[in-house]
Amino acid sequence: MERFLSFTERAGNALPHPAILFAIASALVILISGLTASIGLQSHHPVTGESIRPVSLLNIAGLHRMIDSAVENFTGFAPLGTVLVAMLGIGVAESTGLIGAVLRLLVLSAPKKLLTLVIVFAGVISNTASEVGYVLLVPLAAMVFLAVGRHPIAGLAAAFAGVSGGYSANLLLGTVDPLLAGLSQEAARLIDKAYVVNPAANYYFMAVSTFLVTLAGTWVTERIVVPRLGNYKGEERAVELHPLSGLEKRGLVFAGIATVAFVAFILVGVLPANGFLRDLKTGDILHSPLLSGVVTFIFLGGLLIGAAYGIGTGTLRSSNDIVKGMSKTLETLGGYLVLVFFAAQFVAYFGWTNLGMIVAVEGAEFLRSMHLGGIPLMLGVIIFAASVNMLMGSASAKWAILAPIFVPMLMLLGYTPELTQTAFRIGDSVTNIISPMMSYFALIIAFVQRYDKAAGIGTLIATMLPYTVTFTIAWSLLLVGWMLLGLPVGPGAGLYLEE
Repeated sequence: MERFLSFTERAGNALPHPAILFAIASALVILISGLTASIGLQSHHPVTGESIRPVSLLNIAGLHRMIDSAVENFTGFAPLGTVLVAMLGIGVAESTGLIGAVLRLLVLSAPKKLLTLVIVFAGVISNTASEVGYVLLVPLAAMVFLAVGRHPIAGLAAAFAGVSGGYSANLLLGTVDPLLAGLSQEAARLIDKAYVVNPAANYYFMAVSTFLVTLAGTWVTERIVVPRLGNYKGEERAVELHPLSGLEKRGLVFAGIATVAFVAFILVGVLPANGFLRDLKTGDILHSPLLSGVVTFIFLGGLLIGAAYGIGTGTLRSSNDIVKGMSKTLETLGGYLVLVFFAAQFVAYFGWTNLGMIVAVEGAEFLRSMHLGGIPLMLGVIIFAASVNMLMGSASAKWAILAPIFVPMLMLLGYTPELTQTAFRIGDSVTNIISPMMSYFALIIAFVQRYDKAAGIGTLIATMLPYTVTFTIAWSLLLVGWMLLGLPVGPGAGLYLEE
C-alpha cells in the first residue's frame, strides 16, 4: 500500500497542470484527426446508418477554423457563464459573513450526541458554496471536537469527509451542478443536437445521497476513526467557541426574512397553473425558467439573502461592498478561466473531427458485444472515475475529457446523459479525500499538522481511506437500487432514452 501511494504521488506530481493537459490533448486530436482521415477510417451511425468519417484539422482549412473560432469556443463554452454568474451571488453571501454564521450555528447548536452527524451534514451542505467548507468548516470542526474533549483530527476527518467525500451530494443546487450539466449537454449533442441537460438533472438522487453520506460518514467516524485515534495527547489546547453575537443573530433574522420572501416569490411563480415562472406556452414546470434558469436563482438568492444578512450585521455598509464581495470571489477563478479556455478548444476540436462520435459508436458496439447490463456499466463508470481522480483532482477537468466519450457511448446504448453523469459524480467524489491531487489536500494536511506535528500525507490518507471504501460501497448500492426501481435521477431526467 505504501509503495502504491508513493507511486500515485509521484505520478500525480509528474503530470502538468490540467490546462496544459488540455492543450496537449488538443494537439493530439489535431494529429489523430489528420492520421485517421488519411487512412480512410469510418464508422456507421447505428440509428441512421450514415457513414461517419473523421474530419482532419491538420491542414490549412483546419488551421483557419481553429484561429477563427478560438474566442467563440471560449465564450460559448456552456459551463463558463453558469459558474461565473452563480459565484457572483455566493460571493456576496460569503463576504458578508452569512455562510460562516450559518455553519457555526449548525455546529454549535447540535447536541453532543449528534455533533458528528451535524458536522458531516454541514460539510455536505457547505459544498454548495465552493471552497468555504474547506477553509472554514474543516478547521472549525477540529476546534469543536477538541472543545468537547474529543480527538480534534476525528472532527476534522468528519468535516472533510462531508465536504469533499460527499462533494456531489446536496439538498441545494450549487455551482458544480450547472458546470457538469453544461459539459454533459455539450457531449450529448454529439449524438442529439437538440438535447438539453438541465442543472437540476441529478437533484433527486443527490438529495437522497445527502442523507446516505451523512449517515455513512457518521458511522465511519464513530466506529473506525475515533477508536483508531484514541485520546488526544497533543499540545494544542481547546479554544472556547463563542456563540453567535447579537449582531450575527440580528443578521440571521434579516436573512431569514429575505429567504422567506425569496421562496414565496418562487412559489407564487410556480404553484398556480398560470404562474409567471412556468413555461409560457405549455405551463410546464420542467421547462420553466425556474429550472432552465436555476443559475440565475442561485445568483439572486445569494445576493439578496447575503445582502440582508450584511445589512443586519452592519458588514454591508454600501453597494460598493456588494461589488467588492463579487469581485473577491471572481479573483479566485483566474486558474479556472485559464483551464476553461483550453478545455473549450479541446471539446470543440473533438466535436469538429467526429472522433468523439466514432469512439462512441465503436465503444458502444464493443460494450454491446460484451452483453453487459446497465448496472455493470454504471458501476464501471464509478470505478473508472474514482481511479482517474487519484491523478487529476478537478471534477470539471475530468468530466470535460470523459463526457465526450462516455455520454455519447452510453446514449447509443439507450442510457440518458443524466444517469451517466450521476455515476461519474459518485466516482469523482469518493476518492477526493485520499487524492493528493485534490486542490485542498495540502491545506488539510496543514490543518492536521496543527494537532499532530509528525503528520504527513500518509497520516491523512490512512485516516480518510475508511470513508472512501464505505462511501464507494454504500453509494454504488444506492445507485443499483435506484436503477432497479427505475426512478428518475432528477426532474425530467429518467434512466433510459425514449425510443
